[in-house]
Amino acid sequence: MQHSNFKSVSEFLDYLPEGELAIVNALREIVLESIPDVTERLSYNVPYYYRHRRICFIWPSSIPWGKVEMNGVLLGICEGDLLREDHYFSLADRKKVAARTFFSTSDIDEDLIRYYLVEAVKIDNTFSPIKRKYDT
Repeated sequence: MQHSNFKSVSEFLDYLPEGELAIVNALREIVLESIPDVTERLSYNVPYYYRHRRICFIWPSSIPWGKVEMNGVLLGICEGDLLREDHYFSLADRKKVAARTFFSTSDIDEDLIRYYLVEAVKIDNTFSPIKRKYDT
């Protein structure tokens, strides 16, 4: 399966293998329900979620991330270095982004993810809105 630059989130979703699609759809639902005023758009060929700044992203392993070998579906919190440390999301060797990889929908702790998304929104609220060229 060869990927290209997706033109929409639905095109991205249509590309995903069935197992990844189930995980991505479950995570998308949690993000969209937990942050009602979030904007979803593709960046780096995967969905990112914005308010004042990037809050989080969902990155399935079928979409290459540079030369990084991946498995499963990664949920990343963009300002993850500002979250309290409890090891659900990990910085690993990254400076800013805390992430967790899911290998099946049964790996998803919806309540815990919702908690961290609320914390990520609180962090996002400390930033001023940035006017970008794609904002209208």
